This record gives sequence, C-alpha cells and structure tokens, in this order.
Amino acid sequence: MTESPPKMVGQALIADYLKTLDSSPGVYRMLGEKGDVLYVGKARNLKARVSSYARGQGHTGRIARMIRETHSMMFLTTRTETEALLLEQNLIKQLKPRYNVLLRDDKSFPNILVAKSHAFPQIKKHRGAKSEKGDYYGPFAGAGAVNRTLNQLQRVFLLRNCTDAVFESRTRPCLLYQIKRCSAPCVGKIDEADYNALVNDAELFLKGRSTKIQADLAADMTAASEAMEYERAAALRDRIKALTAVQSVQAINPRGIAEADIVALHMDGGQACVQVFFIRGNQSWGNRDFYPRLGGAESPDEVMQAFLMQFYDNKVPPRMVLLSHGVEDMDLMRDALSEKAGRKVVLGVPQRGEKAEMVENALRNARESLARRMSESATQLRLLEGLADAFNLPGPPRRIEVYDNSHIMGTSAVGGMVVAGPEGWVKSQYRKFNIKGTEITPGDDFGMMKEVLTRRFTRLLKEDPDRESEAWPDLLLIDGGAGQVSAVHEIMAELGVEDIPMIGVAKGQDRDHGKEEFHRFGQRPFALRMNDPVLYFIQRLRDEAHRWAIGTHRAKRAKAVSATPLDEIAGVGTSRKRALLAHFGSAKAVSGAAVADLMAVDGISEGLAQKIYDHFRG
Repeated sequence: MTESPPKMVGQALIADYLKTLDSSPGVYRMLGEKGDVLYVGKARNLKARVSSYARGQGHTGRIARMIRETHSMMFLTTRTETEALLLEQNLIKQLKPRYNVLLRDDKSFPNILVAKSHAFPQIKKHRGAKSEKGDYYGPFAGAGAVNRTLNQLQRVFLLRNCTDAVFESRTRPCLLYQIKRCSAPCVGKIDEADYNALVNDAELFLKGRSTKIQADLAADMTAASEAMEYERAAALRDRIKALTAVQSVQAINPRGIAEADIVALHMDGGQACVQVFFIRGNQSWGNRDFYPRLGGAESPDEVMQAFLMQFYDNKVPPRMVLLSHGVEDMDLMRDALSEKAGRKVVLGVPQRGEKAEMVENALRNARESLARRMSESATQLRLLEGLADAFNLPGPPRRIEVYDNSHIMGTSAVGGMVVAGPEGWVKSQYRKFNIKGTEITPGDDFGMMKEVLTRRFTRLLKEDPDRESEAWPDLLLIDGGAGQVSAVHEIMAELGVEDIPMIGVAKGQDRDHGKEEFHRFGQRPFALRMNDPVLYFIQRLRDEAHRWAIGTHRAKRAKAVSATPLDEIAGVGTSRKRALLAHFGSAKAVSGAAVADLMAVDGISEGLAQKIYDHFRG
C-alpha cells in the first residue's frame, strides 16, 4: 500500500500556486488549517506579489508566522489595481482576518438635517441612511459636536426643532420661544417667507459664510433703527451678538481649509491611535479617535492605508484628505477615494503652512490619546491580574460576562449582559434578553437567569463549538448569592460548559457597598478587604450590569405603556396611528368609530378603515 504524499503547507504550498498564477491585478486570501482567513491582500501583479511569500528570508516575524500557518490560498482577479484595493478592504471588513489591520469602531457619524418636507423646515440631528427629504450637513465627530452646533443655530437663526406632529398641535408658543431659541412659526409669530430666509442664513452658516450673514444682519439692524422699528432692531442686535459669540468660540477654525478630513496616526508599543478631525465650511466639526487592531509589526504606511480604505468604505470622502503619514501608493489611494466620492479627492501630507499645523495638532492629539489608553490598559491589566489571584483563576480573564435581571413584579422582565476585558468595557458586545418563557413565575429570578444563560450558551455552542473565537467568556459574574450560583451551575452543567469559572456577588447583611460576599460553587463564601482595588473593580462590573438591565427594562416598560390596540393592526404605522389619535382623541374612541368616520382621517383609505373597523369587532 503506497502512502499519499504529505500535504504541502507554508512556503512550499505558496510556491506551488505560482505555477498557475499570471500577472493580473487582484486579491488573494491566505487560509489556515480549518479554512479560516488569515490574511487578505491586493496586488498590482498577483504572481509577483505572491512570489515574495515563497522566498525563505527577508520576512518579519509576523509574516513568517503567517506563511507557516497557510494551508491554502484563494485568488480573485480584477480589471484594475484600484478595483483590487476596494475589494481588498471590503473583504477585510467582512472576514476580519487575524493578520490584517482592522478598524474596530465603525459606527456611523451624525449629520445635521434641514428637513424640507414641511413649509417651515425643521432642523435636527440625523444618523443613518439619508432617505428623508432635505439638506444634510456633516459628518460631525459625535453627538456632542452636533448638539453644540444645533444650539448655536437656534440662538442665531431661531429655527424650530420640534416634530411636525408637535408643530401642528401647538396653540401657543413653547418655552424655546420665550428664551429666544425659536421664532415660533407654529403659532404665526413669523410668516413663511421670513422663516425661510432664516433657514437660508442657517445653511449659509453651515457652509462657512458667517461673515456675509453678519454684514446682512448689521445692515438690516441699521435699516430697522432708522425706520424706528426698535423692537425688530433689538432682536437683530441680539442675533448679531449671538453670532459674534459663536465666531469667538470658533476662533481655532481654519481659514484656508473649507472641506477636509485631517487624519493623523501615532504608533507605540504595538498599538496605534488614529485621530480624525472633520473640517466643513471652514469650521471644525469635532474629532474622533480610533484604535485599529494591528496584526503585528506593520509599518505606519500600511496602517494608514488600511485605515483609510476601511474608514471610507461606508462614507463619502471629502474634497481633501490631509495625512500625517503617506501610504504605499498615494496615486492609487487617491484614485480609489476619488472613485468612491465620484469626484476628485485631494490626498497629501502637507509640509508647511496652516494645513501642516492642523495635521500636527491632530498628531499631538493622537499621541496623547494613545498614551492615556495605554496607561488605562496597564491599570486594567493589573486589576485583571488581581482578580485572577483573588479567585484562583488560571490567568487574567480576557472576557468577563456579567449578568443581571430586571423587572417589576415580574412584568416587562429582561435580562442584561455586559462585557469587560483588558481594554475596559466592550459595549458593542452588550446584550439584552427579553424574557419569553411562559412557564416562568413572575419574579422568578432563577427562571429568568436560566432562560438568559440557556439562550446565550446554546447559541455559542452552535456558532463556535470549538471555542476558537473571542466570544467565549473566561469568567461569569452573577448578581446573587449561593442559591443563584447553585442554580447557574446546574444550568451550565446541563449545557455541558462547566469549565467556565463563575462568581456570585451578594451584598452583606446590611447591603452596603464594600461588604459584598463572593460565592463559588462548592466553596465557602468569602470577602475581600474593604480597600482592595479588586473589590471596587467587581463592584463597578456588577453596577454596570445593573445599570444596563435597568435601562433596558425601563425602555421596554415605556414602550408597553405607550402601546395601544392600534399597534396590532397591519397597515397602521406611526403616522397613521398619530393621525387617528389626534382625530378621535383616544384608541377607545377609534374602536367605536364607524367606517365613514375612520375614512375622514387623512391617510385612511376605505380598505384600511374597514380593516380597523373589523379589528375591533372581530
């Protein structure tokens, strides 16, 4: 019997692939033993790029390790290198390979929306798809930057921020009119033409034309004064003062940069921080820091290129992107961003002048942010090491899951899970569980915890039975004493995951902070010293789980309180529900209305009126 030849891996495998590769541009994937994606890369010439991995020398430790772990490869050719670059970053975001640079924080950024579906446009914060009719201004770095700008716009331009439903229902001005934050178009304090002139001024301000606005206001104030319209002149004077105050706050804004993102990278100790400053309309609209996950030993230009492509994957690049570090191929990156934006994008590393100063400012922020994060991480690591020592764990836990329940007399019951690790809270991993069990007695904390843990670990066992992902916890923290710990141990034993350490946290007899007792299955309860940092750490973990569960419960209860029988009718959405309640006054009145009366409501057709009528009489 002849033995089959050993399967090729690593360098030999890669060299064998070279026999069938050509010089086309494209994307390649390096796969591990179980088919997991180790690395995704792009190439102008696939054969030349892959041949570099077949050489036995000249590689960093990270690349050499990746080559050794490669058991197969996949290739996809493209028409151009730009297409390859775009495809590479899409695959990286989708597959999250171990050896690639990954942008972990990929939340959308808020915008300001001047909604124009109404005769009197509303100004408001907007996040998500730009499907509503109106003009969008952004992105802003975060909600704080948007709220500050909205506050400035209200002070200067007196625009409404209420919903259309509130606008239509007003019979007298609201508090915002009294404190000179709104012109009260809802009750006719300003006509449509004058209000839209304010909207136009506000949009000019957002576009960076505040000097023109101030000159126009000054001219109008002088004219009103000469016409002895002193009340109007005083109102214009107040608006000029507010605009001057805004401009003084914005004195740090660039004069020569109308629209740009300023991207600065600082790397230290195997970690990286990228600061992005958003400049729109010659105004700074805030900054955000990012901490991409590094594969190990990447150069700054590799990190910068990976960050840019992942960052702009779901965002339109501005007209100018200023960098602290260049990328491997500036022309290629410029073409890719321009293709993404549908217009020319200027990309560069400024060397002098205002642009260089702005980049240096962003770089300083990146350096300071990374230093703070590394300091906090060191503190967090010491706490995790202390936790491991205090509870005889195999090592510092990398993922702690903390569970808590919340309900009122068994109603609106929810379970909450929060996650912490070496970098602090991992809020993207928080989960809420609506308690669905019909056999659970109201207020049965054991039954609720059983449902939560069963759902959580049944899914984990299904999705990752070999525990290869980072989703498996190293430690469970339960809010409760010996009874709760015993019940949870029984649940975990039924699921076959008894090897995960578990700690129950119960308050002492007088239920004071600092006198907690800790319970582990089969062991006597014990306490930590009052001044032990690990004790405070566990308290914070437990309190965060409690806060999360309580918040989730309150949101569920509020939704239940505002629910009406109309929510059960297909075809009656938020706007039609609001119209029905405004017309009839209550859901009870709707339930007694005739079909003809229901049809009198705006948006209710004869068919829908019949459906509503039948619903209450079915």
